[in-house]
Amino acid sequence: MNTLIVNAKIVNEGKVIEGDVLIRGERIERIGSSLNAPGRVIDAHGKYLIPGAIDDQVHFREPGLTHKATIFMDSRAAVAGGVTSYMEMPNTIPPTFTQELLEQKYQIASRDSLANYSFYIGASNDNLEEVLKTDLKRVCGLKIFMGSSTGNLLVDNLETLRGFFSRFPGLIATHCEHEPTIRKNSELFRQKYGEDIPAEYHPLIRSEEGCYLSSSMAVELARSHGTRLHVLHISTAKETNLFSNDLPLDKKLVTAEACVHHLWFNDSDYSRLGMKIKWNPSIKTAADQSAILEAVLSNRIDVIATDHAPHTLPEKQNKYFNAPSGGPLIQHSVVAMMSFVKQGKLSIERMVEKMSHNPAILFRIVDRGYIREGYFADLALVDPDNPWTVQPSNIIAKAGWSPFEGTTFNARVTHTFVSGHLAWENGKLNDAKAGMRLGFRPQ
Repeated sequence: MNTLIVNAKIVNEGKVIEGDVLIRGERIERIGSSLNAPGRVIDAHGKYLIPGAIDDQVHFREPGLTHKATIFMDSRAAVAGGVTSYMEMPNTIPPTFTQELLEQKYQIASRDSLANYSFYIGASNDNLEEVLKTDLKRVCGLKIFMGSSTGNLLVDNLETLRGFFSRFPGLIATHCEHEPTIRKNSELFRQKYGEDIPAEYHPLIRSEEGCYLSSSMAVELARSHGTRLHVLHISTAKETNLFSNDLPLDKKLVTAEACVHHLWFNDSDYSRLGMKIKWNPSIKTAADQSAILEAVLSNRIDVIATDHAPHTLPEKQNKYFNAPSGGPLIQHSVVAMMSFVKQGKLSIERMVEKMSHNPAILFRIVDRGYIREGYFADLALVDPDNPWTVQPSNIIAKAGWSPFEGTTFNARVTHTFVSGHLAWENGKLNDAKAGMRLGFRPQ
């Protein structure tokens, strides 16, 4: 079926223009004004038409942790929020350390994922040769947990890291926290508070020092080996100084991501939300929060994503050391950033750049991330003045809760197209057609 979207405010490549978009099959056929075509017509008067967001960091927990999330349920939450493509992490059970395990995740997604998808292969302390078999036209990159993990997922030995940074030809995405610093801080607070450490001390345990020691090491390794490095979820003002804006994104070797929760919350919110906003790296001070936004605006931070990392509510209600870090965010990332647009903190053009265009550039995604003739029709219609309040009844992610519960967003995603398929329309999902595996241009 053709779909003609008319009278939209099309946000694309730094501009907002009024116009029409014709979708034929999986792709955008024409962009213009006063278009006509047989088929479905959607009048988008007063709404923004944006390229679907591309979330470069999610945890959909499958296989092995499906009581928290599944590819089926949480990809639906993504689509409901205007996210049309995601890249998912390897810390499942078993961890995604082999090509066989990686392909098993792709098989699940080909059946169950409503959004387009890719999966990182994970680094361990002994799987470099397996990682080097990765097909970089079909896999987004390599994820290295340089902190905030255990067992073979934690890779913080310098010589092991040099092996990956010197030999892996694709993009390396890192979680950077210095585990010895965190262990030392944990023990100090445990001696004072026992197991029941108040949530507000999380950013002192997962401290600025712990983040900077690790992220600066990663940047030094990348620069010394000419590696494409993407440092995930920057949480401190100090770390923003590791990144530059002196090159266009497609020429940068070292890039960075900001997450919605580090932009939205600060340490004053722990008293209200407690372990619900316990993330690794931690949400820190208002000064850190402001510096992260400034780095987004100055192009030292290149991407806005979520680190959607669900746990069940009973798990999050445990005492400090037993309450896991992370939470569900993907359904609310676009509307949260639309609140920044309304407040004048961020232009809608810059929002689209950081959530759609830049992930496509950075990961070299084929034919997505823009509203262009011939590109896949990954699109979201956003009504900027249609208030709604987050509550359990409208949360789609399997975990069933959100740190945004009780928040009223002014903007609402009314339609989401995934590769031309109208997967979300006015509060209803249509999972008749699965999303597609993302493709990547040669490195």
